[in-house]
Amino acid sequence: MKPVLRATGQQGWGRAYFAMQAVAGLAWWTLVFLAPPVRAATLGTLDPVAVAALDIPLFVLCSALAACGIRWAAVVATGWTALVATALAVYATFTTEAGLGVLMMIAATACSGLALCFVLLGRVPTDWIIRGPFAFRSAASNRPATAHVSATIAQMILFWGFFLVAVPLVISWLEGRWLVSLPVPQFAVIAGAVVLVLASILGVSSAVTMSSKGRGTPLPSAMPNRLVIAGPYRWVRNPMAVAGIAQGIGVGLILGSWLVVAYAMIGSLVWNYAVRPLEEADLENRFGAEFRRYRSSVSCWLPRVGRN
Repeated sequence: MKPVLRATGQQGWGRAYFAMQAVAGLAWWTLVFLAPPVRAATLGTLDPVAVAALDIPLFVLCSALAACGIRWAAVVATGWTALVATALAVYATFTTEAGLGVLMMIAATACSGLALCFVLLGRVPTDWIIRGPFAFRSAASNRPATAHVSATIAQMILFWGFFLVAVPLVISWLEGRWLVSLPVPQFAVIAGAVVLVLASILGVSSAVTMSSKGRGTPLPSAMPNRLVIAGPYRWVRNPMAVAGIAQGIGVGLILGSWLVVAYAMIGSLVWNYAVRPLEEADLENRFGAEFRRYRSSVSCWLPRVGRN
């Protein structure tokens, strides 16, 4: 009976979110028609009557129906939210209008997606992350350590180039186009550079330690064959994740982009609540008591005072 009770509770959270979304949507439309500044900030020069004719039934009403437990309404509300967010983002990018509306709809899309998972499945299917090419598999144990180190460095160049250069530059550019930038103090650039350098040193050190001593790479498809408790792994269990999040924050400060900093922080939440539990379950399955002892003595994020 416990799985049924747990699923029912999660579905209740999903329905509660849709109820809140219906109320918030109705309140927002009331402000759109009563407060011109709100209308300008969230819709730009779009005709509010034309937009309301579609959004009120498909967003507000369907969210209310989803809150009552009607599943198809939850699907419609979530799909419509994603469609509006995409269309509004394109509109804001070309016109530099309605940037605040874009951010609101992106947040609503993410939350609606989670609520939809709760309503339909009773959970968020994070296990889908590790299917197919992303399934956990140990690296070939007969390869020399230098081969694993070389593969890890190549992966770092690829991932850092994408997640720490390409994506932040796009986000920073969109932040400017959507006119949602915030003033950043002058010292933020220097602070960001310091954070980026220190975090990169931690990331490289952690990656080399993992690949050389663990005989594997950070990729799920070529995981280390040995449990690594050396170098930075003596102090925190996931120093590469700590480094990556700090690097993202550093890049955001250098670019003067609060959205890039938010991107790094959201990434930390996704990693901590979606990826880390799956990774640690795999480590416990492969290394058993050795990993359990390590997990109980070494913290995930911050070093414990007095530990060595």
